[in-house]
Amino acid sequence: MLKISRILSFSLFLALGIYGAVQIPALKFSFDFEQFFPEGDEDLAFFQDFIQSFETDDNFLMIAIKRDSGVFEQQFLEKVHEFSLQARDLPHVVAVQSLTKVTYPVRTPFGVIGRPLIHINQADKYASDRARILADNRFVNVLIDSDAKSLVVFLKLVNSIDLDQATELMEVLEPKLETYGFEEWHMLGRPYFQKELVAMQKREIIFSAIVSGVLVTLVMFLIFRRFWGIGVAIASIGMGILLFLGFMGYTEREFSAMAALYPVLMIIVGTSDVIHIMSKYIDELRKGHDRVKAIKVTIREIGLATLLTSLTTAVGFASLFTSRIAPIRDFGVNAAVGVLAAYVAVIGFTTAVLTLFPKEKLIKLGAAHRFWEDLMARTYRFTLNQSRQISWGALGFVLLCFLGISLISTDYDIGGNLPRGKKITEDFYFFEEEMAGFRPMEMAVTAKNGYLATDFAVVKEIDKVERYLQSIPSIQVLGSISTVYRSIHELFGNDSSDFPATEDQFEQYGRMAARVPQADVNVLVSRDTTKARISTRLKDIGADSIKWLGQEIDNWIIANTDTSMVSFRRTGTGTIIDKNSVYVRQDLINGLGLAVAIVSILMALLFRNLNMIIISLVPNLVPLLMAGAMLGYLGIELEAGIAIVFAVIFGIAVDDTIHFLSKFKLVRSRGAGVEEALSVTFQETGKAICLTTIILFFGFLIMLFSIHPPSVIVGTLISVTLFSAVVSDLLLIPVLIRYLMKD
Repeated sequence: MLKISRILSFSLFLALGIYGAVQIPALKFSFDFEQFFPEGDEDLAFFQDFIQSFETDDNFLMIAIKRDSGVFEQQFLEKVHEFSLQARDLPHVVAVQSLTKVTYPVRTPFGVIGRPLIHINQADKYASDRARILADNRFVNVLIDSDAKSLVVFLKLVNSIDLDQATELMEVLEPKLETYGFEEWHMLGRPYFQKELVAMQKREIIFSAIVSGVLVTLVMFLIFRRFWGIGVAIASIGMGILLFLGFMGYTEREFSAMAALYPVLMIIVGTSDVIHIMSKYIDELRKGHDRVKAIKVTIREIGLATLLTSLTTAVGFASLFTSRIAPIRDFGVNAAVGVLAAYVAVIGFTTAVLTLFPKEKLIKLGAAHRFWEDLMARTYRFTLNQSRQISWGALGFVLLCFLGISLISTDYDIGGNLPRGKKITEDFYFFEEEMAGFRPMEMAVTAKNGYLATDFAVVKEIDKVERYLQSIPSIQVLGSISTVYRSIHELFGNDSSDFPATEDQFEQYGRMAARVPQADVNVLVSRDTTKARISTRLKDIGADSIKWLGQEIDNWIIANTDTSMVSFRRTGTGTIIDKNSVYVRQDLINGLGLAVAIVSILMALLFRNLNMIIISLVPNLVPLLMAGAMLGYLGIELEAGIAIVFAVIFGIAVDDTIHFLSKFKLVRSRGAGVEEALSVTFQETGKAICLTTIILFFGFLIMLFSIHPPSVIVGTLISVTLFSAVVSDLLLIPVLIRYLMKD
């Protein structure tokens, strides 16, 4: 019967493993800013309506071409101009703009004509061209830097360009740039982010999988010191990963921004399950049981606890489903499935394989085994003799944690989330320091009470707001209907500061606006002329700082504009994503609250004792508090990618608590007293808890080698707090048991 069960188990898992391996080449990756929009937000609904009237605000790719000795050199200008013309033929490019193509309106006896802003073939005019351009804030830091050492070629792209389109564009664009031999160039825009950040995801997954695998192999060698013991453990973990990949491929789910965590989670969680199962199996063999008896006892005593730990870990991850941010929800669901896949592999595959081997082929017992026995005995005596000091120490630690939590900030920025040492990060900071930055911010203008956005009175209000925005150092105004009319005003030899002078003059400008080259009135005013936009770009000054600045802008507009005829509302991709800071704390509290409630129910079903539920939950709140305190004390901003730390910590930390209390309950059910049960639990479960924590600690710590800063932070926080979790389990649980579970 056992032989038939083995064959069936091996056949089933072999088929599932092959299916998972086949899915690897078809795995999908994605990165879109829209993924991080907080779903259900009223500002998001407004923005989606706004782009229906106009266009998306991130449909661009900027290419800054630098020449250290200055851009006003004929050969350089000719090459930039040629590239600008050829760029129109690139895939998914709608229009191209650069200073070499811009003309400015000039009045002649024959009407208004356009003259080149830069006279490329007339070097004697370069000085006057340079002075005119650098005096015009429509161009400075937008199409040229303030030192005139870089020119920007601005590619307008199709709306909402996807990853496949972005990849197609970048594969053609980058080789084309290389052919011109420019000294230096930098790029920034949606397709560049998509291509580079997806490449980073793939690199991170491969790197973390390899390093985690090497680490686990090393740890398994130190624990078992036998080829077959190491082989069984590695094969079990690998089978769990293949099951997970099979699920991802079958359901066509995509790997998003946090995909690098999956290999680490799968390997580490699978390793924890394997160690608990194998340790118990080997202990039963040492007691003299045959292999069949040993595996039955292992499944009966450890299988249920492992199932519960897998469920609680999955619940911790699944709590992320309450988030408004799609990648966070997807990560929670995928990670929960991964944990359960690891459990299925251990129970169905590992237990079948273990029965093939006696203990001598699985582990080499020696001094290391005695070391753990002595350490657990000393730890047990410490909790017995120092219970009061442990209690006061825990209370003081909690108070320090609450102080640190009060210091948490949500003032995150884009630059802090970009890969370290990569060109995309260098390019991002180039545009931050030399140009207008990257964050788009739109000011949506809506005419009211019968007015139109093109009316004289409304344009005056738009001009008023635009001038105010221009006075803010971190904002670069790119354009509005007011900008167009002001340009025409200057065309007639007037000073732009007194625009607009009279309504008659304004109406004259209106008739000319449609004929002025490159006025782009159609993208600044809606078709029904009831709406308009002021397009700006904002420096990456941090989410909280931007929130404060936005409130200042809103207050100024209310106090200084006629709200009876026109309303102004901030919107745009950056503004919507920044709203995540409003929800991240709320989603975190809601998710963890739900997770604690579900885990409490599971504990109630397992232990059927209120005191045991309290004992199981209290130690696992300590690492959560510690993680929050570390954010505050270390000045780490709480943002969507960091918030998953708490779900991971709670989901994994509770595992050791369940193993400890399950063993304690089992020994008590045999008639042992509290102290005897604690002593046995320390000896038989304490070692496995410590070993799994060591693996968890170093497993997540390998993320220090990541080039993705949030991954480094996540790995460090999880490693340190999970170490605190095992200390909390081994010190606090015995103290709480003695207080709440008298003989």
